[in-house]
Amino acid sequence: MSASSIGSMRTGPDRMFKGADLFDLAMAADPQISADGRHIAYVRRSNDIMSDRMKSAIWLIDTETSEETPLAGQNGDAFSPRWSPDGKRLAYVSTQDGTAQLWVRWMDEGEAIRLTGLPASPGTLAWSPDGRSIAYSMLVKDEGLKLGAAPDQKPEEAQWAEPLEIYDLLTYRADGEGYIEPGYEKIFVVAATGGAPRQLTFGPYHDGGPLSWSPDGTTLYFGANRQPDWQTDPVDGEIWALDVASGRLAALTNRDGPDQAPSVSPDGRLIAYLGFDDVRRAYEHHDLYVMNRDGSGIRNLTAEWDYDPGNIMWDAAGRAIYAQYDVRGETRVARIGLDGSVRDVAEGLSGGGLDRPYTGGSFSVSDKGLVAFTGGTSARPAEVQLARGGNTRTLTDLNSTLRAVKALAPVRKITASSSHDGIEIDGWLTLPPGYREGSRVPLILEIHGGPFAAYGPHFATDNQLYAAAGYAVLSANPRGSTSYGEAFANRIDKAYPGDDYLDLMSIVDRAIELGIADPDALFVTGGSGGGVLTSWIIGKTNRFKAAATQKPVINWTTQALTSDGPAVFGPYWIGSQPWEDPVAYWERSPLSLVGNVATPTLVVVGSEDYRTPVSEAEQYYTALRLRGVPTALVKVPGASHGGFAARPSQSAAKASAILAWFDKYRLGWAPSAVGAASQ
Repeated sequence: MSASSIGSMRTGPDRMFKGADLFDLAMAADPQISADGRHIAYVRRSNDIMSDRMKSAIWLIDTETSEETPLAGQNGDAFSPRWSPDGKRLAYVSTQDGTAQLWVRWMDEGEAIRLTGLPASPGTLAWSPDGRSIAYSMLVKDEGLKLGAAPDQKPEEAQWAEPLEIYDLLTYRADGEGYIEPGYEKIFVVAATGGAPRQLTFGPYHDGGPLSWSPDGTTLYFGANRQPDWQTDPVDGEIWALDVASGRLAALTNRDGPDQAPSVSPDGRLIAYLGFDDVRRAYEHHDLYVMNRDGSGIRNLTAEWDYDPGNIMWDAAGRAIYAQYDVRGETRVARIGLDGSVRDVAEGLSGGGLDRPYTGGSFSVSDKGLVAFTGGTSARPAEVQLARGGNTRTLTDLNSTLRAVKALAPVRKITASSSHDGIEIDGWLTLPPGYREGSRVPLILEIHGGPFAAYGPHFATDNQLYAAAGYAVLSANPRGSTSYGEAFANRIDKAYPGDDYLDLMSIVDRAIELGIADPDALFVTGGSGGGVLTSWIIGKTNRFKAAATQKPVINWTTQALTSDGPAVFGPYWIGSQPWEDPVAYWERSPLSLVGNVATPTLVVVGSEDYRTPVSEAEQYYTALRLRGVPTALVKVPGASHGGFAARPSQSAAKASAILAWFDKYRLGWAPSAVGAASQ
């Protein structure tokens, strides 16, 4: 039966949010405002039903008229727009010709030229102050370790096996990248009118991250770990000054910690940067520092400010630095003075993703202090917004058609006191559309990953799909979550999972106490760190009728030695290596509790996950099967850990599988009550 014939049989439009609606979603990202504040170039990311992926295009907004014009991305993807200092040109990266290359568009003439023919994608674009050059970073491949060779008597047309694969890096595979090709990220510069790029940095180190020019164009500043032990001590790095003419390098900082993201003041006297002292904890706030251009006179501007600044940039007068930060599940932009004073200039940032309600977003600032940012709500994915003098205006409406025909789920905030020690825990309840006050509905506790991350009142397709099926969805921030201060996040240092379990149970109890959640119809799911806690929870309690653990860590020993973070998980998360303290690893592993599990549990993982490798999920599935616990294993083909929901069809199918699993175990639930709540 064709889609059109199905549509003709309906008595009216389908008001509920469905998996197919994922293909109709779009969101704004990376808004770049011109120096004069007249235009914003931004990346419009929209799901494409034919390629089953999100495509990126660059659009231009006139901030006075709100008129939008497409600039790039009609053929291939386009992203990373960056204005020239005079605002007359726009640099960006495009795959128009099949591979990612650096392009420049002359805004008045409307002409665009490709500057490069690179073997790898350029990143971290930075215009020189005179507008004549563009610096960027790029992976430079090398041969890697060679050991012996296959016989050289291969007959013509013989079908021999592929050559051996030899790896000698500590992290030899990375999530989303696969098995790492030998090579290093290096810094280049190319003329803004085209020509041969010139490589500026060399050696067996990765040089990249945000690049910042000195006002006279003679020096580039960047953050990098160029120590011989960079593989085993990755949480380190210094700010480097690179002489563009000679390639001479000088380290401006020197401490055990990751100094990074330098930004040079407009007059060139000061350098702002981010960093912290590495004390071997799994989570640390960055602080915002300024120093003289020679590395002297270092000052910490945020020593008394208990938040984590990011995406820093100077104001035009050189008197303050703008920074993005999270507070209680929401994202803002602050103006931080050189005296340490802090004033918010924008709030409501959004854009942490589409599938779950993570904090996030991005911003830029004009010379006159206009703040362009991506902002949204729980019912609206990220749009381009403009903050001016305390007033905020939304400039785009990327999902107006969908919102006009779909009954999206309402979201309300709740709080609870933890039964462990009384600390306050925030959560957001996504309710079924048409929810009737006073009625109880089945509840899905949906736990965020990280675990050093945060949920908030942001749009989430998973939550909308669950709510459309009649469930309330609880997105909570237990201890360990970010945006509540450094001490709150470090309540789980070397103790994860642990008391965060009690926080989650307390806020579930609060949802029941409010008369919303049915205590006899509780379900639990979560991904990554949320998968860890899902597996931990069902090893501690049988309160939940069914569970779905997504891309979990099950055994910290195998996680530490098979993931793409082998230098971090042992010393920073557990406090030792597996052979040094195997008991500590076992005590924090959900596998240690599998003997208690009676909850029917779905196990879900991407088939190319290298962050919480597939073997973690497979261990758990096998253990559950051996114990006779109802279970099934779902693999998302081709999906990495970070790209778990990247393909719309798979994101929808994954949510559908979880809903089907939960529906299977909703025995004893009154369908009439769900129907009444969903009408």
